[in-house]
Amino acid sequence: MTAAAEATAAPTLPPRSGFVLGALIVAVVVTIAYWVIWFFVDRSILASANTESYYTFENAFPVADGWMAVSALLGALALRKRRASVLLWCLCAGSASLYLAGMDILFDLENGIYKAPTGDWGGVVVEAIINAATLFVGAYVVHWAWKNRRALSSLEGF
Repeated sequence: MTAAAEATAAPTLPPRSGFVLGALIVAVVVTIAYWVIWFFVDRSILASANTESYYTFENAFPVADGWMAVSALLGALALRKRRASVLLWCLCAGSASLYLAGMDILFDLENGIYKAPTGDWGGVVVEAIINAATLFVGAYVVHWAWKNRRALSSLEGF
């Protein structure tokens, strides 16, 4: 490869960048789908309890979920465009995901949600999958971004 070709070649991304890009996109799509179903379709599809306190708790999440989704979207765009800001946005999205998982898991434990209070084990399974995915994907994105911070920081532009 000539020096001119090397200078114009796209910067190399760290390993597992494709997985992280996919995870960020899935996080955005699933978050939007969740709130569309919750507010406009049928919240009983997602609800793992039918109490006023459960609905109040869930209704407090859209802004925080929105921040996580916006961060994930900006992270995905930065990663796709090979911009240095991918480090910032992955750390924001991943840490928001971890925080949301912590809030949700603690509420579920303290309120017996995992014991299927309505007898709806399907709702419990959905809740557990959401909790696990939010926790593990958030942790993975933070770990990946921090582990690759030098490579990501060396990308062009913001």
